[in-house]
Amino acid sequence: MIRPKRRIERLDFIIAGTQKGGTSALHYHLDQHPNITMAHSEEAHMIDHPRRHFFDDEKRFAGDEISYDILHEGVRLKLRSLITGSCTPIYTYWKPAMERISKYYPGIKLIVLLRNPIDRAFSQWNMNRDRQRETMGFLEAIAEERSQSQAELPLQPRRTSYLDRGFYFEQIERVFRFFPRQQVCVIKFENLRKNTLEVVNGVFTFLGVPPLAKVKNKEQNRIPYERRISPEERRYLYRFYEDDIARLEKLLKWDCSDWKQV
Repeated sequence: MIRPKRRIERLDFIIAGTQKGGTSALHYHLDQHPNITMAHSEEAHMIDHPRRHFFDDEKRFAGDEISYDILHEGVRLKLRSLITGSCTPIYTYWKPAMERISKYYPGIKLIVLLRNPIDRAFSQWNMNRDRQRETMGFLEAIAEERSQSQAELPLQPRRTSYLDRGFYFEQIERVFRFFPRQQVCVIKFENLRKNTLEVVNGVFTFLGVPPLAKVKNKEQNRIPYERRISPEERRYLYRFYEDDIARLEKLLKWDCSDWKQV
């Protein structure tokens, strides 16, 4: 039996991906469990906070010695806390992050949410428009992404990564390269939306805590869209993702037929 913790020595799990894939909603659900402490919950909305963006911080990993103290500072454990987790949805996308996490704690559990990559890209574009970080139209921004990505090399683009973040096969393959599959829970965003209690209780079981009879449901980080994605835009992006979706289906043994409806 796991005994309640009085102080945090390391994170037990990380929600590691993907941006605009339901990570804020899952964070909210997990935070309701009396045996789970979500580290630095009050900082979840702070995009560049050093505790939240640790394993994708290139300056931090430029030296020889890595201190993990900041990951464990200021965490207020619940009275009945058994496990502690964190949420940074760029980690599956950021290429060096998985190896860094495995060196931090090889036994850590990872949770990854994947959303229809077309809808995910459109949602990220809308988010950037809402935050006044994007002035271009959707397809214009997609077309410009490749040249902007070249300017970021050897690193990956962060803001202008609408298309790139949706190529999931390579990301999940990289996760499995550093972690055994039994330590990784990959969730389809659409299933979380449709069957919230069932999916969240599945995550609780994966993490080793008892399921709950019910969970509060509340939209997290819901940004109103200025418009809907057009059928033409959907078909245009599907051409990029078609092969990747097929490879992902084989890797995860998923049915992604809903992602193919264009």
